[in-house]
Amino acid sequence: QVQLVESGGGLVQAGGSLRLSCVASGRTFSSYVMGWFRQAPGKEREFVAAISWSSGSTIYADSVKGRFTISRANAKNTIYLQMNSLKPEATAVYFCAAGNEIRYSASSYYTQRKYDYWGQGTQVTVSS
Repeated sequence: QVQLVESGGGLVQAGGSLRLSCVASGRTFSSYVMGWFRQAPGKEREFVAAISWSSGSTIYADSVKGRFTISRANAKNTIYLQMNSLKPEATAVYFCAAGNEIRYSASSYYTQRKYDYWGQGTQVTVSS
């Protein structure tokens, strides 16, 4: 049974940093893309960042480029999202997701329905 378990969320002041973690289990993820999405109150879930487990290639939403970094630790089956210079508009539930990269086109990394597995989410709150 595939499980994605997020952790690391919390309350932080604007300008601060947080690091989210996602531990993946239940199958081999070597051919998968791992992504982070977020959903703010009253808004639709949106893409934040993604990383190819095999190549390590990364992709980011324009709104987080230069401030957020996605990375992986293969031995731990864990991905991370380092979030710096946080803004109040980053307040959201952050979800980890996994999708089979074999089926991906260039636009797939941003597309929620291309991800097969999802975690339960972790709350991030940025105070002004």
